[in-house]
Amino acid sequence: MFPVSFEYVRSTSVEEALAALQQHGGDARVLAGGQSLIPAMRYRLARPAVLVDINRVQGLDTLHEADGHLHIGATLRDARLEFTPWIAERYSLLSDVSRVVADPIVRHMGTVVGSVCHNDPSGDWTAAALAARATMTVQGQDGPRDVLIDDFLIDAFQTSVQDGELAIAMRLPTPGPRTQGSYQKIERKVGDYATCAAAVQLTLDDAGLISAAGVAITAAATTAIRVAKAEAMLIGQRPTLQLLQDAAMEASILSTPVADARGSVAYKKDMARVLVLRGLKQSLTRLNAEVTA
Repeated sequence: MFPVSFEYVRSTSVEEALAALQQHGGDARVLAGGQSLIPAMRYRLARPAVLVDINRVQGLDTLHEADGHLHIGATLRDARLEFTPWIAERYSLLSDVSRVVADPIVRHMGTVVGSVCHNDPSGDWTAAALAARATMTVQGQDGPRDVLIDDFLIDAFQTSVQDGELAIAMRLPTPGPRTQGSYQKIERKVGDYATCAAAVQLTLDDAGLISAAGVAITAAATTAIRVAKAEAMLIGQRPTLQLLQDAAMEASILSTPVADARGSVAYKKDMARVLVLRGLKQSLTRLNAEVTA
């Protein structure tokens, strides 16, 4: 099937892109990687009248650290994170995710920010963004604004980006030497949507107590969700197996998956528990932290 006819606008600056988006409002869609948008258009699930291509906009493919944060531009491809050595060394959670998003072909075209903006209920980057406490930068007619990821993700395929606005970057706090993360995912085959997945990031203080925790799950609700009760249980505690198990159980309690060909509700809820527990254990292993019985 072919998409319905549409107008194509190739922007060379953020200002040009915003002008096109403001002119056409809800009839326009942004084209970056296009790995979700183009298939949806082919099946006529999405029927934008105008595509605003931002791939020629200079400076939107940035990947750098500044002011205590990692900055990821709107057109940065997944594969840049996958094959950047210092990302693997310093951002274990992001590195994990970058290797399991869809398949290698998609990762060389798909964009990190675009995936977060698409907000698929089974998306990988949304869970990682929650666990890592990301902030999205959205630009509109009145200039840029920062939106915490918890406020950015509204519902399935819906974010706080309004008509006429453009998400131009994602910013994540730079982890210190006592911070590690993990991404755990199960899928039927390479490239399939996640049956369930969990993103975890932990920070230990000098006494070996958990001083910060990020826990999120995806393919468990209408959007990726933060397991806030698990985070609260972990902070200020010394890692024990019982603590980790109790925190992981909160993911199962919170998840509200739907039954489909990938599994029953009961199976998916249990997988949320299993994957969070695995993520917690691997994060602590990467920190060389002892988990007592």
